[in-house]
Amino acid sequence: MEYNTQRPQLRINDYGRNISKLIEYAKTIDDRDKRNQMAAAIVDIMSRIDEGDKEGDDYKRKYWVHLMILANWELDVDMPYEISREETVEFVPHPLGYNQGKTHYRHYGSVMESMIKRVAEYPEGEERDELVGLMAHAMKRDYLLWNRDTVEDDLISLQLNAISGGKLNVAEDFKYKESREYLKGLDDERSANIAHRKKKKKNSKGQEGF
Repeated sequence: MEYNTQRPQLRINDYGRNISKLIEYAKTIDDRDKRNQMAAAIVDIMSRIDEGDKEGDDYKRKYWVHLMILANWELDVDMPYEISREETVEFVPHPLGYNQGKTHYRHYGSVMESMIKRVAEYPEGEERDELVGLMAHAMKRDYLLWNRDTVEDDLISLQLNAISGGKLNVAEDFKYKESREYLKGLDDERSANIAHRKKKKKNSKGQEGF
């Protein structure tokens, strides 16, 4: 089981862990053309999340900057813009506007729905199956975050299929984790966050004493 507390802190929180997991997955793709395609898909999803100004020919440039920041410049892809490493190091992110558009299942959020619809456009194959599996795990976790009662795995699979317009299905040999595993992860994350806030508050008080 992997917890947020065991992962590096996000440099731009607005895109969430799902985008970061997609970026980490993109790093593992050996074929450069497929890696470039994956990077472009991630940038497309990021642009849908942000409701900022999208006018002009180079409005997506900032999302490529964000992509490289989140990837810590460890994603080797052909970018459509000239972006220097110094630019991303010095970049100070600003809060993004959130998409208030209608979602079919609010407990999954608009980011997950955008990801599902984008992946549904991918050709059938191992890459798409891998992404579908990652999203299915994330959906079950999000569902249990919203409703801690036991959820049937078939329901998650059906909702993933519905959001994708009938284009995506989990692989026949795909196995969800037991609900208790997701719940334990959520509880551990909550406890770690509480401990972190207490420690931060204690350190802040200690600094005020000087």
